[in-house]
Amino acid sequence: MTSAKPPPTKTQPLFEGLSAHTPMMQQYLRIKADHGRELLLYRMGDFYELFYDDARRAARLLDIVLTQRGESAGSPIPMAGVPVDKLDVYLAKLVRLGESVAICEQVGEVGKSKGPVERQVVRVVTPGTVTDEALLEERRETLLAALCVEGAAFGLAWLDLGAGRFTVLEDEGHEALLAELERLRPAELLVPEGLDASTLGAGLAPVRERPPWHFD
Repeated sequence: MTSAKPPPTKTQPLFEGLSAHTPMMQQYLRIKADHGRELLLYRMGDFYELFYDDARRAARLLDIVLTQRGESAGSPIPMAGVPVDKLDVYLAKLVRLGESVAICEQVGEVGKSKGPVERQVVRVVTPGTVTDEALLEERRETLLAALCVEGAAFGLAWLDLGAGRFTVLEDEGHEALLAELERLRPAELLVPEGLDASTLGAGLAPVRERPPWHFD
């Protein structure tokens, strides 16, 4: 099985000609390049800021204001932000909407080095890997599931991180698969790249593709 090539995104051209951007945007874009699938919350003082397509998406999902921050590489920078002290509130909303989030903190001391303060991603939160009580939904298990299909047969595994339970099963038939997914209703479903997720039913879970070798 060959890996499916991801579709182009609006942000991809931003990573070309990185030197044309301001030092802070260069830092942001380098970090974002490693977290293209997640919304990147980039710490700036008392706020976590989102830029470019992340800002547009977050503004729509969270109903927060989309603004602009000066220019970089000759173009305005779309941005949106959430207060640091309200992080759990917004994280809970995003996770329940099926979004995955990378949290980028300031790890260096301001003024100690030339250029922007050092930052790095310290935490990635996905719908199926939530364990914080503030982010969990009451009366519902938060399950991370993984699916592998071979002909009529399928393997399904699911993990409840909060309770420390891991379960696997093998079965056959599309109807049996749909019934298991409907019963489990996982918060997140991992599938191999190239699998047609549209056949798994609508609205069951956010689907995240992984390289086929992850399922060997």
